[in-house]
Amino acid sequence: MGEKLEALAAFLPRLLDGVLVTLQLTLGGAVGAFVLAVGLGLLSRSGTAALRVLARVVVEFFRGTSLLVQLFWLFFVLPLLGVRLDPMTVGILALSLNFGAYGAEVVRGSIASVDRGQWEATHALGMSGVHRMRRIIFPQAWALMIPSLANLLIQLLKGTAVVSFITLSDLTFRVNQLRQSTGDTLFAFTVGLVVYFVLAYALTLGMNALEVRAKNTLGRGPSLREIWRPARPKIAEAGSGTP
Repeated sequence: MGEKLEALAAFLPRLLDGVLVTLQLTLGGAVGAFVLAVGLGLLSRSGTAALRVLARVVVEFFRGTSLLVQLFWLFFVLPLLGVRLDPMTVGILALSLNFGAYGAEVVRGSIASVDRGQWEATHALGMSGVHRMRRIIFPQAWALMIPSLANLLIQLLKGTAVVSFITLSDLTFRVNQLRQSTGDTLFAFTVGLVVYFVLAYALTLGMNALEVRAKNTLGRGPSLREIWRPARPKIAEAGSGTP
């Protein structure tokens, strides 16, 4: 075991490089997916039928096709059409398109779940569509959609493993290199499992904090400060007791 730990220590810089690539893909893909999800989710509720149909076609296409095939198409087919992107851009774009399509359904469903009374109140106040969505509807829908978006974010993190097929040296690629250098499959992939778990757990904590903040902004829960504040010891009041 000591030899394996020494090999891991020597390999650590390359492993950290793989972690960095995975984080870049995860964060870049998450930002792109969120922008796409919000855009398609709002378009799916548009008053214009053509926009609703367009949003539905895009969502169903990217949900109904494989992430790996989308990745290969962007990396191998686009150059044939005269468009050449670097591997990192291809990875982020593929993740954004695939998970953005799933996220669009989360956004659409969360907006639809906002209490009807809230919609009626905004109409009664004469708010414009943009003002109504920005100030009243979307903040409430945001608190509802965070748990589902958190699940998608973890799936996106795990989905980054496919980029090793397009020459990116991500965490999965580096773990496989560790397996080859140590000759121990069990050890190398156990290290990979642990690192992926740590990354996923950190993302989960961040999304949980975001959910707490969103609910507190709406007055539906405690603030982060109230949750993290250490409990104060109760001090017994001094005084004479009755016999």
